Amino acid sequence: MADPASGPPRRRASLPLAALLWILGAAAAAAQATWGPPGWSPGGVAAGAAEPAVVATRPIPSRTVLTESDVALRPSPFGAGLTDPAEAVGMETRVALYAGRPIRAEDLGPPALVERNALVLLRYQRGALFIAAEGRALDRGAVGDRIRVTNLSSRQTVFGRVAADGAVEVRP
Repeated sequence: MADPASGPPRRRASLPLAALLWILGAAAAAAQATWGPPGWSPGGVAAGAAEPAVVATRPIPSRTVLTESDVALRPSPFGAGLTDPAEAVGMETRVALYAGRPIRAEDLGPPALVERNALVLLRYQRGALFIAAEGRALDRGAVGDRIRVTNLSSRQTVFGRVAADGAVEVRP
């Protein structure tokens, strides 16, 4: 006799497994075809409308300076990016780039001249007064970036802008 606490006996599905899989597959295909507004595609570009964009030729980690072999101009269904490879060559990646994906302008920046913990020259000039001191960079930065630097003589932390020669110029 069956245990009354377990409830009624379980019944087997009346449809064969192949029929269930066919129904589930058709429902998934219908949902995929109707998902999103008309003319929309998951890549953000209408199907068949791939425009040329600068793409990465290999996976590239962040903080890598790009060379000509790292980028190529190819049709990309993933959306807009840079249109001239010369815009990317010599720039440093801010994020990881994936092979075949377009490179956007916000993914790149000028290469860093000053690395974190590097010894740098601190320069202060006001009129005829010129002071130079050695400091340790607390941030990394490219030309024109504002970074923090510790003056090694006074142990004072100051802010300054990275100059083209790699020194940090301190302003009042």
